[in-house]
Amino acid sequence: MMEHVNDPYVQLAKKEGWRSRAAFKLMEIDDKDKLLKRGEVVVDLGATPGGWSQVAVKRVGDAGLVFALDLLEMEPIHGVHFIQGDFREDDVLEKLETLLGERRVGLVMSDMAPNMSGVPLVDQARVMHLAELGLEFSRAHLKPEGAFLVKVFQGTDYEAFLKLMRETFKTVVVRKPDASRDRSAELYLLGRTLR
Repeated sequence: MMEHVNDPYVQLAKKEGWRSRAAFKLMEIDDKDKLLKRGEVVVDLGATPGGWSQVAVKRVGDAGLVFALDLLEMEPIHGVHFIQGDFREDDVLEKLETLLGERRVGLVMSDMAPNMSGVPLVDQARVMHLAELGLEFSRAHLKPEGAFLVKVFQGTDYEAFLKLMRETFKTVVVRKPDASRDRSAELYLLGRTLR
């Protein structure tokens, strides 16, 4: 707990009004990869507490659309359309598709993490399962030149998931933002342009 409270990114997030330190991870990746273009349609899977959605809505501007989906409640963010529920369920997907209308999704992003059990093998499997669900969602909803940004942990199944990403997207790069803790095994994979 003390490490979290004393974390410079946690303190900066509080000072600048971001909901989580994760906002800095997305800003750094976006500064490098230019994902959040003006007018873009973005879906944030597992969005709560909303740090990534906050960044996205600022960067895509009024012409863009940001949809945040999560099982948990999320405090409203101006300009973000929040849908509470499981993105694999038909009623949640129908709500999203109704709100999308004719527009196609340019970026799916997922900073999802399961409730950690403390058992590394179990936690790794859960994280990779969430990443696979995000990839399935991306295949179904991204426009051809779209992108998928997903948190993964190095470990069991990482190489297999990376292979799936490479089979799905023309380019796949690995990102480890400075805001990620050094001791954390978390990485972000960015896939661009569907095959």
